[in-house]
Amino acid sequence: MTDTHTDQLAACAARDAVERPWVFENLLSRLVVDPERFPDEREEMREVGMGAVYTSTSHGDELRADDPAYTRLLLAEYFDPYTQAMTQLVADRLVATGRAVVIDVHSYPRRALPYELHTVGPRPAVCLGTDDFHTPAWLLDAAREAFSECGEIALNTPFSGCYVPLRHYRSDREVSALMLEIRRDTYLHEPAGGRTAGFNALAEALTALIDRVTSQTCEGR
Repeated sequence: MTDTHTDQLAACAARDAVERPWVFENLLSRLVVDPERFPDEREEMREVGMGAVYTSTSHGDELRADDPAYTRLLLAEYFDPYTQAMTQLVADRLVATGRAVVIDVHSYPRRALPYELHTVGPRPAVCLGTDDFHTPAWLLDAAREAFSECGEIALNTPFSGCYVPLRHYRSDREVSALMLEIRRDTYLHEPAGGRTAGFNALAEALTALIDRVTSQTCEGR
């Protein structure tokens, strides 16, 4: 359940970008809370015990008791501060520039884990998670171009959607978003070993995407 080395991918891309982007990093395991899940019944992963607060592991074993009081405590202590900080960052960028683009970097294993709900589709080298409201065509095109040399690319498989702070979700078109899910065997020794040569190519691709986003947003598109 760890997005191994994606923090390093983001750090390399931010360092090498023409204009350094903001980096917002989750420093806690998703086994504490998952700040990118819906905290309520909208979250489909609740059916396998993996909503904002997990009660099950990735293999379906019990992680913690389904205790509503403890869930509220974890949400208040960890989920809400993360949400508030990310929401404030996006709000600050909207004030400063009139727009914000969220590129959410994740990874996933070559073989599906038992918890996954959608396992029949392709598991490409790069999965682009989109939202009809928040992912404009130019952002999707930019990602496809940037990662074109990194292997096969597919949309919303095996994971779909992208993260937008709930305050802006489906209400503010000036907040654009794209989820980047990278298959781990393309850049590390699975399940969570050292980096391989593919890491550098992916970091360069992410840098290229950031630069394209900066260029597009500066042009007011």
